[in-house]
Amino acid sequence: MASGRVGRGGRGGRTGAAAVKRARRPQVRLPGLERWQGGALEPDGDYDGLELKEADLAGQDGAGARFMDCALTGCVLDETRLHHARFLDSVLAGVRGVGTDLAEATLRDVELLDARLGGTQLHGAALERVVVRGGKLDFLNFRAARLKDVVFDGCVLVEPDFAGAHLERVEFVGCALKEADLTSATLKDVDLRGAAPLEIARGVDRLSGAVISPAQLLDLAPVLAAELGIRVEG
Repeated sequence: MASGRVGRGGRGGRTGAAAVKRARRPQVRLPGLERWQGGALEPDGDYDGLELKEADLAGQDGAGARFMDCALTGCVLDETRLHHARFLDSVLAGVRGVGTDLAEATLRDVELLDARLGGTQLHGAALERVVVRGGKLDFLNFRAARLKDVVFDGCVLVEPDFAGAHLERVEFVGCALKEADLTSATLKDVDLRGAAPLEIARGVDRLSGAVISPAQLLDLAPVLAAELGIRVEG
């Protein structure tokens, strides 16, 4: 039990940290950017090498748009429609919004920094080589999303919904994970040891494929006992 691994043992008899593959982090190096001249986002628009700074994009429709080598800094994303959009080799810093629609979007080689988002729709999205650093993210909908090589670093996640999602090489580093839903999720090489607190509201039975610390195992003991139907009495 010293390894802190939940579920079946490590591969080939290995235990603990040696059995967990680390996430590959993005290496975003933006070129010289051209300042975006404003206006409304366009569905299926093509945005390449642009800096969108403190733009109010609330309620706009950028569904299917492609953002490549872009920086979105301090932008307002309330109810912004970015369904099926693609963010490639880009940085989103200090963005804020409620109800942003990123369903079925693709984020690859992306840094999301100090964001304040609530109720963001990311169901069916694909995230690969993404770092989420700082900020507060409430009620994110990751249902049926695919997260590969994703790092949550120093952020606060409140009631994230990972139901039916696939997480591979995902790390939680110095962040709060509150009331997460892992119902029917699939975890592989997921490192939860840096999450404090680590709170699993539903789907604790899906933790096979994750690694936690001994202290976290003790904290989760009541939830695990309830899941297994174990009655604990003094």
